[in-house]
Amino acid sequence: MQKISTHSVLIGYITWIMGFMGAHRFYFGKPLTGTLWFFTFGLLGIGWLIDIFLVPSMAREADTRFRPGPIDYSVAWILLAFLGLFGVHRMYLGKWITGLIYLFTLGLFGLGWLYDLWTLNGQIDERNRE
Repeated sequence: MQKISTHSVLIGYITWIMGFMGAHRFYFGKPLTGTLWFFTFGLLGIGWLIDIFLVPSMAREADTRFRPGPIDYSVAWILLAFLGLFGVHRMYLGKWITGLIYLFTLGLFGLGWLYDLWTLNGQIDERNRE
């Protein structure tokens, strides 16, 4: 029986392109190092270059940490990246009230969007376990 993948290696490489901002690390559920990459420009580019070889292992690790289910991690992350300030990712998770609050407050003035950047994988995992 083949295990269902929760995080796409392809999406990992696409987000790696913006990796000096830590995007791929947030996607794979590594918010601490994602934040470090953001503030240091991928450890001055060195960590970013090394990560091109680490993306497949980060995807495998995320696959073991997070549960697959009806909510797709990649879709939620794409929604957060492009429509997060409008709460579309929260609506996708079934969190309609906070989604509407985000819609009318631009993601609680950006602070809620930052919170979701740190916690989205956990939120999806929790919904998929229900």
